[in-house]
Amino acid sequence: MMRLQTIATAAATLVLAAGMAHAQGDPKRGEKIFENCRACHAADGAANEVGPGLRGVFGRRAGERDDFRYSPALKRSGITWTPQTMTDFVADPQKMVPGNRMPYDGLPDARDRADLITYMLQVFK
Repeated sequence: MMRLQTIATAAATLVLAAGMAHAQGDPKRGEKIFENCRACHAADGAANEVGPGLRGVFGRRAGERDDFRYSPALKRSGITWTPQTMTDFVADPQKMVPGNRMPYDGLPDARDRADLITYMLQVFK
């Protein structure tokens, strides 16, 4: 009986670990997905272009970078960028913040979003 419990525990641990690895995403895939974002956001994340620089974005409140002109909607949103809020925003920017200026329809695939956010967490610390 003890052996069966040990096997069941090990199997459950492996399933959970695999799920967590998938939920974290693949940064290599995320880098490829970010290529689309580079049309507006600088690759190094520091400089503003059409969109704001993303370096240090996680933990920052939306619309608070002094050197970028954000939409009033984003400034009023009250969002603090976390992996979850960024995931939700990237999924459908206009749904999350109606009236924002980001000219992007969204990234519908959950795996793509997980990969993108994992990449962003590594690059834009």
